[in-house]
Amino acid sequence: MHAIAIHGGAGTLPRAEMKPDQEAAYRAGLATALDAGYAVLEGGGTSLDAVTAAVRILEDDPLFNAGRGAVLTHEGTVELDASIMDGRTLAAGAIAGVAHIRNPIELARAVMEHSPHVMLIGAGAEEFAHTRNIAFVANDYFKTGTRKAQLRRVLVGDTRPANELSALGTVGAVARDQAGNLAAATSTGGMTGKRYGRVGDSPIIGAGTYADNGSCAVSATGHGEYFIRTVVAHDICARVAYGGATLQEAADAVVMQRLATMGGEGGIIAVDANGQIVMSFNSEGMFRGARASDGKREVSIYRDR
Repeated sequence: MHAIAIHGGAGTLPRAEMKPDQEAAYRAGLATALDAGYAVLEGGGTSLDAVTAAVRILEDDPLFNAGRGAVLTHEGTVELDASIMDGRTLAAGAIAGVAHIRNPIELARAVMEHSPHVMLIGAGAEEFAHTRNIAFVANDYFKTGTRKAQLRRVLVGDTRPANELSALGTVGAVARDQAGNLAAATSTGGMTGKRYGRVGDSPIIGAGTYADNGSCAVSATGHGEYFIRTVVAHDICARVAYGGATLQEAADAVVMQRLATMGGEGGIIAVDANGQIVMSFNSEGMFRGARASDGKREVSIYRDR
């Protein structure tokens, strides 16, 4: 069975504050990315191509915290992180702190496929991007009025919930293709008002992204420091591979128990070697979608819808 799941970040607006037109826009953006990734799988394409296609669309959508629409740093700039992993070979690529790459997931994949490295950062990553004909844009391209307003509120000490201010935002995708190969990809702008070159879990292989044909593929979203400390993505896959847990059991043990006990908020999407999809989160909601060749199709934000 081929299948794909996507997310647009955990920590949504509280249900009471989500306006109908906002919800419709988020759902439309998720559906577009989901169906684009699924079309790759349905056409016999690889899981790597599917997750890349889905994440690229989410990066281009200003509603989500990745690519255009990413949150702003303390200085009012945008710094982007992304990673991708091939479950068939365990090859991986990641980039962090780039400021001019239109689609960071494309650069992360180029690192994986066209360099001997796993992670490149900052100016060096952008120098490498020039060698691969990756699209560049001005930093202002990523900035939106919504993100500028969020930063202003943070800088004056607004005490509203962090999930409203920064949406714990990340985008990601996991997939199993018709050949049985798994892949995972994650991309983010990080946290509103971040400083000092802060990097979260999204580009960290094993924390925000992991894929292994022998167990599962995972993309995470949430408070990155907790996800790094608990190596969330790899922990879930290890519980499946070595502990005999089902994917649902493994995801819930990590997200609903281990993370929650520490105070870490967020969630994950995952797919196992059989194409079974799990979307587990301990926040009020998580922008998410899933589609599989057994006919399943879901686009949801809150627990019950």
